[in-house]
Order: sequence, then structure tokens, then C-alpha cells
Amino acid sequence: MQLEESIKLLKSHKEKSLFHRYINADHIQPLLKNLGAIFTVNQIGNSVNAESIFSITVGHGSKKIFMWSQMHGNESTTTKALFDVLNILKEENEFSKTMLEQCTITIIPMLNPDGARFYTRLNANEVDLNRDAQNQSQPEIKALFNVFNAFEPDFCFNLHGQRTIFSAGKSNKPAAVSFLAPAQDVETTVTTNRRRAMEVIVAMNNLLQKVIPNQVGIYDDSFNLNCVGDTFQSKNVPTILFEAGHYDNDYTREQVREYIGLALMQSLYYIASTTISGEFFKPYFDIPMNEKLCFDIIIRNVKIDNDSETKDIAIQYQEILVEGKIHFRPIIDSIRNLSEYFGHLEIDAKCALVQCENGEPLFEGYENDFVLKNNELFALNLVNN
Repeated sequence: MQLEESIKLLKSHKEKSLFHRYINADHIQPLLKNLGAIFTVNQIGNSVNAESIFSITVGHGSKKIFMWSQMHGNESTTTKALFDVLNILKEENEFSKTMLEQCTITIIPMLNPDGARFYTRLNANEVDLNRDAQNQSQPEIKALFNVFNAFEPDFCFNLHGQRTIFSAGKSNKPAAVSFLAPAQDVETTVTTNRRRAMEVIVAMNNLLQKVIPNQVGIYDDSFNLNCVGDTFQSKNVPTILFEAGHYDNDYTREQVREYIGLALMQSLYYIASTTISGEFFKPYFDIPMNEKLCFDIIIRNVKIDNDSETKDIAIQYQEILVEGKIHFRPIIDSIRNLSEYFGHLEIDAKCALVQCENGEPLFEGYENDFVLKNNELFALNLVNN
């Protein structure tokens, strides 16, 4: 598909009832009821706290694609993007025609509804579902594997969100979107199966470079059979990890939502319209590795006391659920020379004295919306909620 047409479709079919970072089952269940006749919605299980887990199936083609979102409850950007794409599939257009004819798609839009409700990574038993692939001790993972085994997919999409700390390589560009073709053995062998996943990632990266150049990364492929992606890959099903990251001043992840939507559309269309052999996998290795080189704010050239040399202060936001809305709490992460790091926002203090709000020396772990800069209040919480 043409990039311009994909962007136009995503903007015109954006699911307006889903926005910002807090998405729980109450937000998606009305959407499931109104998807339309071409979609099949099934309850596939229940969470620890007895919340329903649903799957959506659409299409009648021979190529089977299985995807799931919010395995980690506080990673909601891909869920928003999924419903944007589902809205496109509801209507007649080139994309929906191709997809419905060539593919059958099964989606679990919210695998961890308990984590989503409390805005936590873990489920209600405080288990990371993405480390439970072998034990399968949790009801959510049992539901996921039941669908996987019954559906027998040709491709799997594992949809996640990542923190603002990641840069695309050793650059000052944040990783707005990241991918991984997980390993399927300890030796991280580049098998034919992985090559097929890599080829799809190459197709997505080629498109995304046109809209977010140098802001796509890949993750390290160290093997961990406890991870769902590694397990499915080891079962010879090409599996792709999607990670929704950070874009300039996009703390609501509404812009990245569109980039994930573009990646989903491109990957689905590529699978639908191409016989994927894995032949075109090599450019995957040109995508830069994710590096942890970013902070939300860096205040440079700061004096901690009148006699000290200047240092840099790194501030990282902690996301907190307050009355159904996500707030960003500034926490001082590091006080040192940070010349090798980048801030999404950088402020030159020009040797000003910066202290805690009460006038005491700053320290790592300090939590407050304000500091004192030359005895005047200076706001650290610069994100609009």
C-alpha cells in the first residue's frame, strides 16, 4: 500500500474512545460489541480477578496471523493502534479487501485485564506473563496458549510498549518503534523461521524510515525460553515483537500510536500479498540496536552546592494512576557527568545552584514536581496531563 493512503486511513478511522495511556477492559468491551458481522468475538478465558479475556477473528484467507496486546497491563499504545486497524477493516478499501481475502487474523486485544485496570506490568498474582511461557502457571497465559494451539498461526505478533529510556543506536534519536525477531535457540541461530520474521520487519522498517528516519531500533536477541516470543519462535512459527516507544513530546503516545498502526498495516499487507521465504532478511541487521541512553529531562551544568563543580541532573518520569488518569511524577535518577546521554528535554542551568524545594542538597531518588533554582521554584513536571 502507499504510505499516504495508509496514513489517511489511520487518521480517518482512529478510535476516538481510546486515548492517552490508561486503557482497561471497560474501554474496549463496548467496542467489541459493535465490531460488526464480519468479526467473531469469543471469550477465551478469565484473568486472576475474573475479568473476561476476549479474542477477535476476522478474514477467511489461508494465511493465519495471531497477535496479542497488553500482555503487560501498562503497555496500551498497541491496543489503541489495533482498534484503529480494526476500524479500517470494517469498511471497503484496498487494505481490507486484500486482508479479508488472503488472511485470517485472530487478536487478543487485552491479555492482562487485571494489569490494565491497575496500570501495572504484572498480573494480579504479580507474575510477568511474558516470563510464564514454560510454567504456564497463570490463567491468562493458559488462554493465550489455548488459542495458539487451536489456531495454528503462520505468524505471531507480540505487541508491547517500551520506556522512554531507549535510543535508536548510540544517537540522540529516541526509539519511537522497535522490533525483534526473537531467537529460537541458545545459539541465536538465524534459522529460516527467524529469517521470515526478519523479512517482515525489514518491510516495516523500510516504510517507517520515511516518517521517522533513524528512530527505529531492534532489541538484543538473547534467548529466554520463558518468554512467549522465544517459545513460539522455537515452535517454528515466525514471531515478531513490536515495541511502541517514545516520540518527541508524545507522552500520551498518540503519535506513536499512528506509527504502530502503519507498522501493523504494512506487515499485514506484506504477508497477505507476498510469499515470504526469508530471502530478504539481511537489512534487518542494519537496524540499530536499542541503547539505554535517554532520560526524560537532563539539566546540564548544575551546581549542587556553592563549592561543588558543575554536574548534570537526569530526571525520569514515573507513571502513576490517579483517579483513572496517568500522571507523570519526576524523579531524579542520576547526578553526575551525563555527556554520553541525551535528554528528551535538555536545559542548561548555566552553573546555577539547584536544590531540593526545601533548600536541602539534591539527591538521587528525590521526588517532587519542583526544585529550587537560584532560590526560585523551577517546575520539573513539564508533561501536560
